[in-house]
Amino acid sequence: MPYAPGTAGTIGALPLYWLLRPLGPIAVLLATVAVAVVGVWASDRTALRLGVKDPAIVCIDEVAGVLLTWSAAPPGWMATLTGFVLFRIADQLKPWPARALERDLPGGWGIVFDDLAAGAWAALALLAARALGMFG
Repeated sequence: MPYAPGTAGTIGALPLYWLLRPLGPIAVLLATVAVAVVGVWASDRTALRLGVKDPAIVCIDEVAGVLLTWSAAPPGWMATLTGFVLFRIADQLKPWPARALERDLPGGWGIVFDDLAAGAWAALALLAARALGMFG
C-alpha cells in the first residue's frame, strides 16, 4: 500500500480476527504469538534485503499488534472498531516502551515488538472500557 500502510495492515488483520473470534480470546492470543514469530523473521529479512530499519512495506507487525488488542475485545463490531482506533492511535504515538523497543531492539524484533507494545496499551484501554460497561 503506497498510502497508510500501517492502517492497511491493520485492516488486513480483520479476516483472521473474524475467523478466530468465535473460538475465544485464547485463540486470538495464540494467533498473535504465531504472527509475531513469523513477523520477526519476515520483517528482519525484508529490512536486511532493503537496507531499511523499518520498511513501510512490512505490515505483519500491525497484524500482530492489533490481534493483541482484539484479544481483549468482547464480540461485536463496536468493540472491534474501538480496538482498531485505539491500536492505530497507540501505534502512532508509540507510548513507552514501544518507542524504546523500536529504537533499541535489532531488526525484526524492533519492528514487531513496538507494535506489540502499542497493542498491549490499546488492549488495556479496551479492558478499561469494558470495566466501565461501555460495551454492554
